[in-house]
Amino acid sequence: MQPSSLGYLTKQESIAVLGVDDLVIRSLLDKNQFHDPLDEALNLGISSATWPLFGLLWPSGQRMAERMAQRPVGQERILEIGCGLGLSSLVAHRRGANVTASDCHPLTRAFLDENIRLNGLPPLAYRHGLWGTAALREDGLPVLTSAHDAQVSGKFDLIVGSDILYERDDAGTLAHFIDTHAAAAAEIWVVDPNRGNRSAFHKHMARAGFALDEQVLDQPANKDTLAYKGRMLTYTRH
Repeated sequence: MQPSSLGYLTKQESIAVLGVDDLVIRSLLDKNQFHDPLDEALNLGISSATWPLFGLLWPSGQRMAERMAQRPVGQERILEIGCGLGLSSLVAHRRGANVTASDCHPLTRAFLDENIRLNGLPPLAYRHGLWGTAALREDGLPVLTSAHDAQVSGKFDLIVGSDILYERDDAGTLAHFIDTHAAAAAEIWVVDPNRGNRSAFHKHMARAGFALDEQVLDQPANKDTLAYKGRMLTYTRH
């Protein structure tokens, strides 16, 4: 445990990702951490209940990182959305891929920069990106994005996101966000721990011209890992 003068507690640990060397990751101590004295997170649509979620490592993110470790490195542009601690982005970045991480939490960049430093890596591109109800505050007003937060822009060949289907999205805002930033021929990877919102997302992605391949990722518990249930969703558009 590492005390922080910023009002929250952190920890630092070595994280194993199958296929690559371990990464040193600084994260929040637990999901009970919260510190938003200037309402920066609130003004970005982030409540006290969801504030710590960005700073924790999640099983779905681990599985996305494992797949990223197997991706051949080329010239393609990669975007991770809702990156949190950015484990997948760090794996790709260390392997030499052209990757941009994005999230809407005001502390994501600071944690990402610290984890880059801990692993002796060069700077990693980071952009501010959000969609859906995350674009509204609890009182229904639009979020107030800081002027220094560069927005996601441009087109990407591969877009990845783990556990991003966490809310109903009948309007298709996530699919629209992805379509806005996906190249004409693109691949999208989503790891979903069976949140129950896949069906609507499939429909919106199909309307954007993406075909789906679905892989079951269920894994029983063993002495080293907890049980996991979820799907790897791969959408392609040619």
